[in-house]
Amino acid sequence: MKNKKFIYSVIIPTVVFMFIFIVIPIGIGLAISFFNYNPLRDNNAFVGFENFVKLLKDKEFLVAMKNTFVFVFGTVFLNICLSLALAYFISRFKSNKVRSLFRMIFFLPCIAPVVATSVVFSRSIFPTDTGLLNMGLNALGLGSVNWLGDPNVLMISVIVYTLWVDVGYNIILFSAGMDGIPNHIYEASDLDNTSEFRKFFKITLPLLGRTFQFVLVQTLISHFQMFAQFSVLILKDGSKNSGLVLSRYIYKTAFEHKDMGYASAVSLVLFIIIMILSFIEQKKTQVDWEY
Repeated sequence: MKNKKFIYSVIIPTVVFMFIFIVIPIGIGLAISFFNYNPLRDNNAFVGFENFVKLLKDKEFLVAMKNTFVFVFGTVFLNICLSLALAYFISRFKSNKVRSLFRMIFFLPCIAPVVATSVVFSRSIFPTDTGLLNMGLNALGLGSVNWLGDPNVLMISVIVYTLWVDVGYNIILFSAGMDGIPNHIYEASDLDNTSEFRKFFKITLPLLGRTFQFVLVQTLISHFQMFAQFSVLILKDGSKNSGLVLSRYIYKTAFEHKDMGYASAVSLVLFIIIMILSFIEQKKTQVDWEY
């Protein structure tokens, strides 16, 4: 009986919290998407599926959708590869102090405010004339690049910044997963003179399945929702909307154009995309083993 009281005391606040801050806002957003809703008006007409039909003809929305997929798949792929490689590299050190030092160094950008670091990158790293990147290129005899003004380079700049600010979090998660792999498996492979390359692909990667699944899902979800760097780094969504993504388009439609009904429809589409991709990923990478 005491155990049941403890379980209920833990679960009930969580369920109430999720209902108030997740279920109700999603329900309200869904309802608003069927209205031509502007909070400054007294009367907001019911328009049915008109907002969703409008999405199919909205060129700005389609550009934002394309840019979002380019950004998400580019950063998630590079983030997973880079964090996995760095976590494995760090785990090879025998000293706990050295491992902790490297993890702390890579994790530091994660605790810095994204807005603040975006300002630093936009003022000191990416500027065409005085930025550190172009100073490095010029020192090598190469020409300057307009990192935030050229539509062909803009998304690459945002991806580079996002990797710098976000890769440390996944390094910590992968490191925790690698630390959980029993040492006797590696010791057995040492007896067979297994190379580090084969250890990684035949032992570490397969036994990291559950961690990999969690990291992939949470990285996908968080990258679809990224907003701050697109608002700070990019001026007016970039040339030809080359820096416009769905999160930024939702904000612009809702709070600049005051068309919250249409913004809710876009939000619902983004929610469905994230849900479908998460479901597919869960099915594809399902893990049913244990040490």
